[in-house]
Amino acid sequence: MKLEIIRKIIGGILLVSLISLLFFQPMQQYMKIPKTITVFEGQDFNFQKAAPVSATLVSQNSTISLDQEKHSVSVKTSENGKNEMLLEFAGIPIKKVDVHVLKDFRVIPGGQSIGVKLNTVGVLVVGHHLINTTTGKKSPGEISGIKIGDIITEINGSKIEKMTDVAPFVQDAGQDGKALDMVISRESGKFTTKLTPLKDKGENTYKLGLYIRDSAAGIGTMTFVHPQSKKYGALGHVISDMDTKKPIVVEDGQIVRSTVTSIEKGSNGDPGEKLARFSSDREIVGNIQKNSPFGIFGELNKELKNGVMDKALPIALSHQVKVGPAKILTVVNDDRVEEFDIEIVSTIPQKFPATKGMVIKVTDPKLLEKTGGIVQGMSGSPIIQNGKLIGAVTHVFVNDPTSGYGVHIEWMLNEAGINIYDMPKNKAS
Repeated sequence: MKLEIIRKIIGGILLVSLISLLFFQPMQQYMKIPKTITVFEGQDFNFQKAAPVSATLVSQNSTISLDQEKHSVSVKTSENGKNEMLLEFAGIPIKKVDVHVLKDFRVIPGGQSIGVKLNTVGVLVVGHHLINTTTGKKSPGEISGIKIGDIITEINGSKIEKMTDVAPFVQDAGQDGKALDMVISRESGKFTTKLTPLKDKGENTYKLGLYIRDSAAGIGTMTFVHPQSKKYGALGHVISDMDTKKPIVVEDGQIVRSTVTSIEKGSNGDPGEKLARFSSDREIVGNIQKNSPFGIFGELNKELKNGVMDKALPIALSHQVKVGPAKILTVVNDDRVEEFDIEIVSTIPQKFPATKGMVIKVTDPKLLEKTGGIVQGMSGSPIIQNGKLIGAVTHVFVNDPTSGYGVHIEWMLNEAGINIYDMPKNKAS
């Protein structure tokens, strides 16, 4: 019995000691230091440590150097490479930190207003309609199981690329009284179905009973251009069809210059909007290769300058973004890119791609007076902090148009096919 009591007392002491250790300031400092630190060459970083703890490098042939003070360590990077840093207490290793120094990487920030035209893969079904036949009102498309949001990719073995490809098949099948062999693409996969066009007695033509669309157009904001590859990223969010609300599957597309003609100011519960038109010459300045949750991506064939920051800037990874002041580049009048003040309200260091990495708030009096905050068409506006491109504006809060979300730039670069994590040579011996 006494032995059991002693065991409980010892267990209680150990539990209290463990809990106390978790609240011990040096322990909290160690827990905050990540197991892996990634920075670009030439960038330095600092972290706090307890006075009796020292930091050492595994390799002396190193890409980094340490400058230690009583309560902090300053890590200075030179060239790209890998190394390991050990934190020691009385000569005993207590934590290992992998340090990855990436090659210096820079992109040119955007801010320009751009016109966007997307061409879908096949033709998109955006609705059903009834055909007034001699036997009543029917929709052949609905009868055949085709749903809103489906994409018609083939008819009778022929590839369908645009709406004008559909009409000849419909009329020929209607006159012959035959069903069309349809290949349909849906989010769950492809399937085949048969559809028999019906004659509209009022118009004396054969119809599918479907509303279809093969393209979409709108405006947005350029985020970045990679000067070496001419790859770009824009918008910061996916383009969805206005009727189906589903992401548009892109066959190809183009971007052109755009001019902002006026602003519909935002208010609580009613986000505003940039009203813009495509440039009069409609000159194509780039293609669109991808429409993803992180924006649209492709390559430029013409030079685009913003007139404010046309030199390439370094980027910041998600863990390097700080709460505090920042700036955005965007157009609110004509085609002139301007710089405006914002605040990074919160930021999440993300290990995996995610669209909502920052909460931002517009603080610039001029922009608030002009737009009320973040408006539609501003998506993609680059966010710059401490001379580095850190992300892009993506969404506005409906109930507070002064605030919204931003996406971290590293995920947009990844979607553009630009590998910033091209792992350098290993310096450690």
